[in-house]
Amino acid sequence: MAFRNLGLSEDTLKAVEDSGYTEPTPIQEQAIPVVLMGRDVLGCAQTGTGKTAGFTLPMIDMLATGRARARMPRSLILEPTRELAAQVSENFERYGKYSRLTTALLIGGESFVDQEKALGRGVDVLIATPGRLIDLFERGRILLSDVKVLVIDEADRMLDMGFIPDIERIVGLLPRKRQTLFFSATMPPEIRKLADGFLTEPKEIAVTPPASPAETVDQQLALVHRDDKRAALREILRIEDIENGLIFCNRKRDVDILVKSLTKHGFEASALHGDMPQFRRTDTLDRFRSGELRLLVASDVAARGLDIPRVSHVLNFDVPIHAEDYVHRIGRTGRAGRAGTAITIAEPEDALHTRKIEKLIGRDVPRRALETVEAANWDDEPRRRRRRSSPPEREPAAKETTRRRTPARTGQERSRRAAPAAEPPRQDTAFGEHIPAFLLRANPDAQSA
Repeated sequence: MAFRNLGLSEDTLKAVEDSGYTEPTPIQEQAIPVVLMGRDVLGCAQTGTGKTAGFTLPMIDMLATGRARARMPRSLILEPTRELAAQVSENFERYGKYSRLTTALLIGGESFVDQEKALGRGVDVLIATPGRLIDLFERGRILLSDVKVLVIDEADRMLDMGFIPDIERIVGLLPRKRQTLFFSATMPPEIRKLADGFLTEPKEIAVTPPASPAETVDQQLALVHRDDKRAALREILRIEDIENGLIFCNRKRDVDILVKSLTKHGFEASALHGDMPQFRRTDTLDRFRSGELRLLVASDVAARGLDIPRVSHVLNFDVPIHAEDYVHRIGRTGRAGRAGTAITIAEPEDALHTRKIEKLIGRDVPRRALETVEAANWDDEPRRRRRRSSPPEREPAAKETTRRRTPARTGQERSRRAAPAAEPPRQDTAFGEHIPAFLLRANPDAQSA
């Protein structure tokens, strides 16, 4: 089927053709006509299948008529990360270039003043992360009573990042009469329950089994000991023909450590994680997209929605804790029908997480042997780093007493302690130093005796 058969306007079709696309993906083919009908949609499709255009294209046509009022957006798209929000904004710019729609991007790390000015001019399409949207609402800079279309994108990622209370609060501020589009890469029970509360008689669209990786991705797993993981990564980087590669770590602090290690061994790599300022994150992604940067070491902030068509390799330096994250990570390669390679470096302690991943995707990940790094087995005992040997203990003295350490004393105190105090005169009475006078007087009877 061609885009022309989906009911889109001529201006939108022209923009799609300018972008080089002629045929829709399965999720686009099923979602676009339903969205144009005004129905709620519950969409589930693996990452990299074109979900964004599935709601962007029909929204451009639906919002073509009408005009937004100041601080009252006509539609709202919620995204879990700044990068995803920025990419949706780019989609509206690309496909809406022949329309007069106005858009605004509300994300953290950017100026409040500029965002408030954009809202003041009137916005047809508002793309936001939950935290920044709530900040501006509490400042009284935005009203949500005129939103006619709500899009909740990457809902399962929202759940993982703890945004669900914010989403529920935002939805409570919207008109009850609206169209809601709910998209997620996976559909666990929590997401299903959430969708039931937000949607009204939705059309369910699932184009592939939930959380299945693309068939164009060659998956491999190298099992090594923990101390050999960096050496294994370096061997893979030297052997593989990597045009550009994403390297994933589980923790943000490990991202910076790995970048320093790779740089030390002659590899040019940069970091991408949530603690970086927004301008640095944007600059790093632009360099990676343009091919100026070959290796990008990232945390899971980059695992979803990064639209970089020609990522040749995804390398999991750490096995993801959640099996669904594995699918999202390797979904950065093998996009739009291209071939890609995903290599995971595991250690024996990752046996449980690896089994969960293989159960989720329905098959075993083929093992890969390395030339310079010894292979490990799942049942191997974890290696412990050798500790420096402590000096041999001396034979204890014949009899040794332990003294309690006391605070340092002044010179005067030390001198008083050195000179023993004189013993007070011994008293034979029980009156202490005060003796009654009559006892000291001579006893005449005793003298006469």
